[in-house]
Amino acid sequence: MDTYTSNPLKQCSLDELRRRTSAKWRVHPGDVLPLWIAEMDVPLAEPVVEAVRAAVEAGDTGYAMGEEYVAALDAFAAERWGWRVHPERAAIVPDVMMGVVEVLKLITSPGDAVVVNPPVYPPFYQFVSNMGRRVVEAPLDEEGRLDPDTLASAFRTATASGSSGEPSGEDRRAAYLLCSPHNPTGTVHTAGELAAATELAAEWGVRVVADEIHAPLVLSGARHVPYLSLPGTERAFSLMSASKAWNLAGLKAAVAVAGSESAAELKLMPEEVSHGPSHLGVIGHVAGLRHGTGWLDALLAGLDGNRKLLDGLLREHLPDVRYRQQQGTFLAWLDCRALGLADPAAAFLERGRVALVPGTAFGTGGEGFVRLNTATSPEILEEAVRRMASAV
Repeated sequence: MDTYTSNPLKQCSLDELRRRTSAKWRVHPGDVLPLWIAEMDVPLAEPVVEAVRAAVEAGDTGYAMGEEYVAALDAFAAERWGWRVHPERAAIVPDVMMGVVEVLKLITSPGDAVVVNPPVYPPFYQFVSNMGRRVVEAPLDEEGRLDPDTLASAFRTATASGSSGEPSGEDRRAAYLLCSPHNPTGTVHTAGELAAATELAAEWGVRVVADEIHAPLVLSGARHVPYLSLPGTERAFSLMSASKAWNLAGLKAAVAVAGSESAAELKLMPEEVSHGPSHLGVIGHVAGLRHGTGWLDALLAGLDGNRKLLDGLLREHLPDVRYRQQQGTFLAWLDCRALGLADPAAAFLERGRVALVPGTAFGTGGEGFVRLNTATSPEILEEAVRRMASAV
C-alpha cells in the first residue's frame, strides 16, 4: 500500500484543469465551471503514472492480457470487502457498459426486457434500447432506496408473455440491471436490500447484472456489499473497473465476473471482446488497485469533506435546494423542485455558468433535479454554488 496522505482534490488549480482536453473541459465554453460529467479534478495517483510511463518507455503498447487485472481486483476485493474474484469466473471487457451489453447478449434476446431503477445512469437506457431490448422501470422510492413492491411489479411486467402476469415456463427471459452504488443518487444499497432484490429476481426468473463501477468510492458511514458475495447470486453477473475510483476513464478496461453457476455462460462471450480493453488501461488499473490504495483513501477523505462542504454551502446560499448527502460515488443529486424552474440545469448554465446534468436525463423521478460532480476542489465547489445561487 502506498502512503499517500495529501488530498488529491486540492492539487489542481482551475488554470491547470482548463488545459485538459477531455470532454469535461471541452464541451462547454471556457467561462463555464464544468461539474457535469463523471471525471475528477485530480492528478493521477503516482503508481499509475509510473506504471503507464514505464510501459510507454519500454514500448509495451501491444494487446491487453487480463490475468493481472483479475488478480489485482481479487486482492483489492479481498482486502476491502472480504470477497474473492475467482479467475475462472472472470473476463476482461472494454469497459463496464460494453461489458453489460455483452453479458445481456448472453442472457437475453432481442425484444426481452431489462429492468432498471430510475433515476439512473442515462446509458442504461441508451445501450439497452440500442441492442433491441425493452426497458422496464422500477423507480427508487422517495428516499432513493430500492422498493421491493416496485421491483416485484417490474419483474412481473418484464417476464410476462401473456395476460396472466404470473411466471411460467413460457414467459420471456428478462434481466435486472442493478446500479450499485447507485448513480446519480449516491445510494449504497444495504445487504438486506440486495438480498430482498435477489429473492424477487429468483422468484420471477430474472437474471441480475450488477454495475459496480463505483464500488471503491463508498464514503464513511456506509459499506459496499459486492453483489456476488450474497447467497442466491450464483446465476448473476457483476461488472467492475478501477476507472471511476482512480479517474481512468480514458484508459479503457473492466472486468466481468460471473456467479458460480454463470461461469459457463461467461465463457461463451465472443473472444474478440477481450481485444477491446486498452493494454495501457489494464496496466494503469492494475497499478491503482495494487499500489494506489493510499491515494484512494486520501481521495475518499477529500470527498467526505466535500459532501459536508456542499451541504453547508447549499444551506447558506440555496436553502430551497434539498440535498441528501451521498453515501457513495462523487455525485450529488440535488432536488431543485422548490426553485420553480422549468429546467434547473439550463438555468444554472445560462445564468450561472455552471454545467450540471439535468435530472430528466436519468429517467422517471429526475424531473426538477440536477446531478453535480463533487470531485473538485473546495474552492471550485464554493464558486459553483455561489454562481448557482446568482442564477435564481
